[in-house]
Amino acid sequence: MWNVLSRASIRQWSMVGLAFCALMMGVALWLQYGVGLEPCPLCIFQRVAVLSAAAVFLVAAIHNPRGWGGSVYGVLGLAAVGAGIAVAGRHVWLQSLPPDKVPSCGPGLDYMMEVLPVWDVLSRVLSGSGECAEIDGVWLGLTLPQWTLIGFVVLAVVPLGMVFRSVLQRDACPARL
Repeated sequence: MWNVLSRASIRQWSMVGLAFCALMMGVALWLQYGVGLEPCPLCIFQRVAVLSAAAVFLVAAIHNPRGWGGSVYGVLGLAAVGAGIAVAGRHVWLQSLPPDKVPSCGPGLDYMMEVLPVWDVLSRVLSGSGECAEIDGVWLGLTLPQWTLIGFVVLAVVPLGMVFRSVLQRDACPARL
């Protein structure tokens, strides 16, 4: 199996990552429109991280770089996935707080985006609110943010694989971006 993983091209790694991002977004949209669960601000930020990673994987799949170019896409993808891990981890932490420690609910994300600078919105959303601490769905004993965190950790294998592959490729042939 290790031999198969090391032989996969940057394009193949990127397509796997893009497919996994599509799966994650498909589940999120199904939960929103099919089941009726409205996303909280942290859920929306997690979607932004998924879409950012998907954009990196799409460009990498089209470009299919060799040499150090694969490492660049891998690091960019890892940054997007790492942001998703951080936001999902924050969401899981908020949901684990006792009810008396949960921050109070603040204004909606739409309102904040209209009246506040972007950095203030980011700061307020990441500090959390009561609506992000609500547990709306549990499947197999895990909450939706816990599943999302697991999804991001699994997705992190793709950019790491891209970096690993580009390092192997760099040793085998001359670099081209």
